[in-house]
Amino acid sequence: MIESILIELMKKEIQIALLMAASLFMEILDGTIVTTALPQMAVDFSVNSTSAALLVSTYLITVAIFIPVSGWMAQRFGKKRIWLIAVAGFTLSSLACAIAPSFVFLLGMRMVQGISGALMTPTARLIVLEKTPSKLLLKMTSYLVWPALLAPAIAPLIGGVLISYLSWHWIFLINLPIGVIIFFIGIYLIPTDTIEWVTRFDWLGFLEIALSSGFLLTGAEIACRTRPGALRFGTLLIVLGLIVLGMFIQHIRNVPNPLFSIKALKFPSYRISQTGGFILWLSVGAMPYLLTLYLQTVFDWSAVKAGSYIMFIFIGNIAIKPFTTPIIKAIGYKGALESAFVMVLLSAVALAFVTEQTVGIVIMALALIAGVGRSLALTSYNGLSFADVAPVDRNSANTLTAVTQSLAQGLGVSLISILVRILQSFMAEQAAYGYAFIALGLLMIYPIIETARLPKNIGANTL
Repeated sequence: MIESILIELMKKEIQIALLMAASLFMEILDGTIVTTALPQMAVDFSVNSTSAALLVSTYLITVAIFIPVSGWMAQRFGKKRIWLIAVAGFTLSSLACAIAPSFVFLLGMRMVQGISGALMTPTARLIVLEKTPSKLLLKMTSYLVWPALLAPAIAPLIGGVLISYLSWHWIFLINLPIGVIIFFIGIYLIPTDTIEWVTRFDWLGFLEIALSSGFLLTGAEIACRTRPGALRFGTLLIVLGLIVLGMFIQHIRNVPNPLFSIKALKFPSYRISQTGGFILWLSVGAMPYLLTLYLQTVFDWSAVKAGSYIMFIFIGNIAIKPFTTPIIKAIGYKGALESAFVMVLLSAVALAFVTEQTVGIVIMALALIAGVGRSLALTSYNGLSFADVAPVDRNSANTLTAVTQSLAQGLGVSLISILVRILQSFMAEQAAYGYAFIALGLLMIYPIIETARLPKNIGANTL
């Protein structure tokens, strides 16, 4: 009798996890697919390509600024309520983007999408993981990983089809059925959580982390531009962002009621998911972008041909996914992470030596290996991160994870673009890209050293 009840409860928990994954899929797909429509949007609204690119950067910056608020709001108003509001806001702002009468209006609605996404993504993870027993963390996080692997893989294809046969408006309209369906399912499926007393909102902490995130991402985006003085001004903003970040860290360590707690960092299993995980996201987040740019600018390939090769990164992501849990159980988190880092490092360095004469299947294989390493590492970090964190502290830990991942993904592409631009001042274009690939690979040295110092049985309580 008890066993059958547990099975039924687990079925519901899995249903909720898949529902949360669907909301993550919608947000990640939207953030990725917009890039394919920028040229057409620029023509329709009579703006230049730099202005059109604001539709992406503004969204990323807004997400980064408002993510730190999500944990406090979920605690203050309830996780279910915040998730439903976020889904509704994201869906309605998607409709508003599709019918936008002007570029300024569209940019404003992208900011609303960013705020909604900032509340939806961390809250969805929290709904699934806050009270999940350690023994089931690896299983439940596996349901939350697939959107990050699948959405980027199909976004270029879906975006290309919609723009070619319909119009850019449909890249936003496809969010409507997803949003409406998961909203109404969520009303009935997600249990209403008890709202407990919470501390006063940490306005100073929020202002500091918001300014830091804004300075870092805006500075990185400006530094990528080719205008005179852009690199200097962008670097200045990045330095200011780091200074304010230091002030924020000092603030939350000393105030009694911080925006979110960093107590979970005392556990090595969680700490490495923030430090090594941040470095990993910098590398694997920038890899598809760098390879796409390299194949198009140096090899002079069409976007379609380059995209067909980039797909192998995401094919590797998805192909290894059914085997990640058995691999982790067989060789442990430490072995899985070390194997993943080596794959990312070697594939990135090998891509530096690819030329126009290289057989196509070699490029595909290297992209596939990079994707396998990415998937295995992310699954390992996700399963390990909450292994030793008590349920009561998972809200703050989840918020910090969302902040670091958002910053890493936003900075990765910008920083590698800056590196390529600087290298091109001293060497040929192909050589500059080659050294950029090597740089992405060498980033893995830190997490390799960090992981090597971990006990062999780390995270065993989740297996």
